[in-house]
Amino acid sequence: MASSDASSPLSRLVSGAGLPDPEPLPRWLAPLPTWLENVGLRFAWVVVAINLLGTLFGFWYYGFHPLPLSDPLITWQFAAEPVVMWPFVPDSPLATLFIALAFASWKLGRTNEYLAALAFFGCWKLGLWTPYVLAAFAEPFLRTTWLPLYVFLFVSHLAMVVEAFVLYRIADFPVRAVAVALAWYGFNDVVDYFVPIVGDPHHTSLPVADAAVVGGSTALQLAAAGAVVLTFLATFTALATRVKKLELRLAGSGSD
Repeated sequence: MASSDASSPLSRLVSGAGLPDPEPLPRWLAPLPTWLENVGLRFAWVVVAINLLGTLFGFWYYGFHPLPLSDPLITWQFAAEPVVMWPFVPDSPLATLFIALAFASWKLGRTNEYLAALAFFGCWKLGLWTPYVLAAFAEPFLRTTWLPLYVFLFVSHLAMVVEAFVLYRIADFPVRAVAVALAWYGFNDVVDYFVPIVGDPHHTSLPVADAAVVGGSTALQLAAAGAVVLTFLATFTALATRVKKLELRLAGSGSD
């Protein structure tokens, strides 16, 4: 009976057979149950496809509208931003693109630490920042956003955080890769909130004016505070994962 259970489709689905071994990281660095990590890795191509669809939707959300044909091709935030700054506008779509490429490169046997670090930073940061601003500015968002879309944006971004916590199984977050991710997302914070370089700040459009006072701070300050804090936390978490993995390996080699 036990053998039958072990070979059941569900058991095979959640088992780690043929997958990178999980490492016993502290729960605050690897909060997901191992079986959920295994499912994510086993269905990595499905995860890739979902994230690529999310990327396409994200570019549409920011104003790239090949459909419907009645819309201008470039509208909303893309239309409002200088073309040279477009790479810094669709933050969440780029994060989902990074994680799709990170998992795809692993499945193809060419794990890329730079993609993994960019994916971790992006999915951690944008996966939490978006629900943060959706909650902080809930009233104006709900006045201007279809409720099912509001809920979808909230839940789908939290799912990005879940994805981020699977990446430690396929990547080691070397310092050079973390440095590249920090440079990219740190520079994004600078042009989004502090020194836009060209035009106005390039952060995701909010349903209130940047100078609007919310809870004693301006909307821009609240959005910026969340982004900067999350960039710091992503950096700390990635480097802490790197250090803990090295400690475990050194302890393992010392006991051999």
